[in-house]
Amino acid sequence: MIFADQFFLYVFLPAVLILYILAGFADKAINTFRRKIRSGRFSANENPVTNAVLIVFSLIFYAWGEPIYILLMLFSVAVNYAAGLLITRKGKRSKAALAAGVTFNIALIFVFKYAGFLVSSVNSLGFSIPMPDIVTPVGISFYTFQSISYLADVYRGDVEPQKDPFLILLYISMFPQLIAGPIVRYGTIAEDIIFRNLTLSDVSEGSFKFFIGLGKKVILANQLSIISEQFLDGDVGGLSVGGAWLGLIAFTLQIYFDFSGYSDMAIGMGRCFGFRFDENFNYPYISRSITEFWRRWHISLGSFFRDYVYIPMGGNKRHQPLNIMTVWLLTGLWHGASWNFVIWGLYFGIIVMLEKYTLLKVKDKIPKVFLHIYSLFLIIFGWAIFYFDDMGRLVKFVKALFGAAGNSLWDIVVQDSLAGNLYLLAAAVICSLPLGQFIKNAYAKSLKTGGSMSSSAAAAIFTMGKAAVSVILLTVSTLLLISGTNNPFLYFRF
Repeated sequence: MIFADQFFLYVFLPAVLILYILAGFADKAINTFRRKIRSGRFSANENPVTNAVLIVFSLIFYAWGEPIYILLMLFSVAVNYAAGLLITRKGKRSKAALAAGVTFNIALIFVFKYAGFLVSSVNSLGFSIPMPDIVTPVGISFYTFQSISYLADVYRGDVEPQKDPFLILLYISMFPQLIAGPIVRYGTIAEDIIFRNLTLSDVSEGSFKFFIGLGKKVILANQLSIISEQFLDGDVGGLSVGGAWLGLIAFTLQIYFDFSGYSDMAIGMGRCFGFRFDENFNYPYISRSITEFWRRWHISLGSFFRDYVYIPMGGNKRHQPLNIMTVWLLTGLWHGASWNFVIWGLYFGIIVMLEKYTLLKVKDKIPKVFLHIYSLFLIIFGWAIFYFDDMGRLVKFVKALFGAAGNSLWDIVVQDSLAGNLYLLAAAVICSLPLGQFIKNAYAKSLKTGGSMSSSAAAAIFTMGKAAVSVILLTVSTLLLISGTNNPFLYFRF
């Protein structure tokens, strides 16, 4: 089941919300009864019924496409719950529990995601090891990383271990962020799991965020995929220079709106249920360096590797080049079991490392426009490495991209595609800029400075505007989904 689907939008999600609201009344009644017995706030779960609703629907959501792998996820939850409790004990036993828990999670990813890649790589050297017939469970990279962060934070003393196994199950299996992130730290929502208080403002803000994400995915990403597939999935060796660049630029925009759209939908739904997830994207294509780009793109993954790999290895204090390259090798491998992802990770790792010793020291002296051009060129080229898991096709495409294939610079196919999709491409470029942030800032400034319009009137107009945008995005997205332009989220395979 995916978010950008008619069944999810009009059956599953409404059913969850209705039962969740009803469960909220039940929780209030339970808590009122508790307070009559003992005054004050309790440390126990104050949302037992709403949490139960979320757990049940999260398990249904995950089991919808791959029922067998729900057992694997439940087993993972049980192991990490037990490890978290054992870590609270002092001394060697705590370290052993942490090591065992982290090893289990890494082994889980390795077996289901990388075993086939390893065997294939070994066989390419002349061996004949039977290939394992293993299907990668959806979302395994995300929920195992959440589990690792939980165990590490418990060991460091940053969070208290959760003694209720059902609340750990809720944390790991919560359907808004289960399949494709963002990677949510337990400390971010630990308080919300037990004490959250849903407000009308949460529902309003969360709904708007969800519809923005839906529009990004269905109206922009799905339509851009038609262009990228037209040029990147055929005879790449025969592409004109213009065709290669048009296809690659379309994919550059597509993957941003696809993944940031999913993240927005996940964050929005979480807000509707009373959870506040951190932002996962911050307009990455306005970056002026590759280092800045990776602080804006997939923020939850970058912060995970920073806090749990880079800093423990020594960070900036010792062996910095080794630490950087290790993180980027792991970043590439995290995205997929293929050599192009390894190359892609090392490609950005080398650039980030070189920037630390060169560009970042003189960045303020270089005109911003040149920094933007430099960054966009390297980012866009990086997506070519990311796209092609066949090294032969990648080499052919790079030759076509830079005119080394002997093909024409331009052709009628490129001209027709560009003319037919000019408005789509222009809209995508505009929407990749911080336009929404500009509107928010202007609105906040108008409230502070005052004027002929009262703050309440301005707030009403702003709210009505958001509601109108939400209705338009839902309507257009639904029409496009009915017409059949629905693609799975790209990051589902990671």
